[in-house]
Amino acid sequence: MLETRALAPSSPNHVEAWARTCRRLRAELGEDVFNSWFYRLELDEVRDDVAYLSVPTKFLKSWIYSNYTDRILATLRSEASDIRDISICVRTSSRLATPRPALDANRLASTPSAGERPFPIAETRRMNAVEFVGASEASRTPRPRQTGMVDLEAITGSQLDRRMTFANFHVGRSNHFAHAAAMRVAHANVGEATVYNPLYIHSAVGLGKTHLLQAIAHSALERGHRVIYLTAETFMYRFACALKSQNALAFKDKLRGIDVLVIDDVQFLQGKSIQHEFCHTLNALIDAGRQVVVAADRPPAELESLDERVRSRLTGGLCTDVGALDEELRLNILKSRIAATKLTQPGFDVPAQVVSYVARVVESNGRDLEGAVSRLLGRATLTGAPLSVEVAEDAIRDLVRSREPKRVKIEDIQKLVASHYNVSRADILSARRTATVVRPRQIAMYLSKVLTPRSLPEIGRRFGGRDHTTVLHAVRKIEGLAGRDGTLSEEIELLKRMLTD
Repeated sequence: MLETRALAPSSPNHVEAWARTCRRLRAELGEDVFNSWFYRLELDEVRDDVAYLSVPTKFLKSWIYSNYTDRILATLRSEASDIRDISICVRTSSRLATPRPALDANRLASTPSAGERPFPIAETRRMNAVEFVGASEASRTPRPRQTGMVDLEAITGSQLDRRMTFANFHVGRSNHFAHAAAMRVAHANVGEATVYNPLYIHSAVGLGKTHLLQAIAHSALERGHRVIYLTAETFMYRFACALKSQNALAFKDKLRGIDVLVIDDVQFLQGKSIQHEFCHTLNALIDAGRQVVVAADRPPAELESLDERVRSRLTGGLCTDVGALDEELRLNILKSRIAATKLTQPGFDVPAQVVSYVARVVESNGRDLEGAVSRLLGRATLTGAPLSVEVAEDAIRDLVRSREPKRVKIEDIQKLVASHYNVSRADILSARRTATVVRPRQIAMYLSKVLTPRSLPEIGRRFGGRDHTTVLHAVRKIEGLAGRDGTLSEEIELLKRMLTD
């Protein structure tokens, strides 16, 4: 049975402590990791010095317990010293359906990369419920939507956001090719030969790839196709449940019997057996003329954690990216967000010069534009003062970034460090333990941990299949030496600048 509790309000101090905890976790772990594993983590109450947190799925609870419990507790205790422990439970379906004042990480972590979200945005990532929408093999006519948890006899997927359709997607220079490809796939007939299979869309966070994936699913459903939309997290959970209940064969058969499979955030697909099954599913669907659509935060070749066979299959179709939002597109998105907000806040008025200013200076992604609208709404409703460019400048200053940081790859780090210390990259990846090789190898591992979002096990695999404890030892070793050796510290800073400039 799922653990349930009567919710009790937390004190304002604990709410603020949780907000600071979320901000720190987002900053330390990165945007992608935070959005994947902490986006739906909520603070329910603090009772008897224990912070009670909740998530919507057993899989998410298990993952957080296995990988992040100590880190969450340590960070939270540094913000609220009276908390001695945390407890995580799974929210029941009745709680998911019952509106309540949310103390979730997304709303509390009001940071430059997130912002409060009073209304959905184009890159809304994860939904709490699940649904499957399909059509019978004979009739191909749409069946009524079924919402809620169902057993493996009906394939389950992640719930679609009804707002994420092609009609609500803003097209600009940075996304017009991806949009055109998505439209072509969405309107194709089942079994129709297409070179866009699989269709692979990649981009940084907040640029609209999830919107495109869900728009494809909506459009295909309207045409009577059997469609399932899944995040990588949900796919892993469903497959694990099928194995546990000895329904794996039924799960595979039903998954391979659909017309369109849409998988989001494939970079988070973990586990050799799950990746193996995913690859077989891709092969079966594509060979049968069924459409596969996949999205990730980077190109297939850069998905180091995925099996090479999966990466190879993903590169076999059409691969397209969604680029950074240009100013005209940002302006259109802002106007749409403001119009949506005015439906619930009729008095919310943003002068044209303020809209133009925000579109010009907030350059990163749609989520930051969402955060900008939230901040403007807050200033307008809480202070009662009219919005001006000066007020807007103060309200959104934390969202203004000079430029996006350069994405650093582990291969680039290895090559640069090898060249700098006059060894070969093969030496760094080898088992050699001479001093001339060990130190550069440790520095390369340290830089990989500092400059990339890769986990310690991933870094270890990229350094000749080493264990994560070896990487951790290297990171701590270089940190200690750099703190005592000024020359080494300067060398490391030079390498960082060369990699990031």
